[in-house]
Amino acid sequence: MASTTDTFLAVEPAESDRASARYAVLPVPYEGTATYMKGTASAPAAIIEASHHVELFDEEMKCEFSLPGVATLPPVAPAGDPAVQMSRVKGAALPIVRSGRFLLALGGEHSITAPLVEACAAAYGSISVLQIDAHADLRDSYLGTKHSHACVMRRVLETTPNICQVGIRSYSQEEQLACPERAAAFITPRAIARDMSWVDRAIRMLPAPVYITVDVDGLDPSIAPGVGTPEPGGLTWQQVLKLLRGVCARRQVVAADVVEARPIPPNHVTEFVAARLACKIIAYTQQHPSSAPESGDRRQTATTN
Repeated sequence: MASTTDTFLAVEPAESDRASARYAVLPVPYEGTATYMKGTASAPAAIIEASHHVELFDEEMKCEFSLPGVATLPPVAPAGDPAVQMSRVKGAALPIVRSGRFLLALGGEHSITAPLVEACAAAYGSISVLQIDAHADLRDSYLGTKHSHACVMRRVLETTPNICQVGIRSYSQEEQLACPERAAAFITPRAIARDMSWVDRAIRMLPAPVYITVDVDGLDPSIAPGVGTPEPGGLTWQQVLKLLRGVCARRQVVAADVVEARPIPPNHVTEFVAARLACKIIAYTQQHPSSAPESGDRRQTATTN
């Protein structure tokens, strides 16, 4: 059994048992298609270390969010071939989601989201995806592979048409021309500034069950500087929390990931922000009785408000 120093939140064995914990944390230290600044492969371990300094009592929800159990699984071994890596990630995720536990993956680069969504679709029959990100990631192929981090949401669209992309402020003409209906639906930081009902608009785009993927560069780089491709003009901390809390309260959220953090020591802000985001997802999903269901009840649907 791993020591508490190797586990997310460093919770005691009674709350980190892999057989009974409601939440399963899956580290994926992979950056095989990173194209600008590398370093995301070291993020899962850095986020886990940072999580040891997070209070287990959520000040907003007024709950000890680790009580349902938070287990940390062995990391998914990196592969040289991106296609092999995606297969490994899906294989690691499938038994988690099929058991009804809440899957929380820590990346690594964003390409890992596509096989995680595939696993959720296999378990639940259908899935919708909330993406928080600076980049659209809708290219069909990039630098010779369809499994690039720059193509992840194009691959997700092969699993589900139900995606909501929030925080987007950088994308190519290729993506605009290939996916015009998606580009028209982006909830950009500028749109957020002028639309008081942007969270409601996002939720309407997400039939339950929901998968949440948080690319840390969706936040403004003043909040999370350690990312591979920092983009100015990003979301604030409070905007991200408002969105996550709203979705988790009104939809059945079944799995999530936090990806694209890039540790830049001696600055440890970004991995701590990533750890806090992961903890917020754990806390927020406990608002909804269907969001982190017991084994055997995973197909229960959420009420829609």
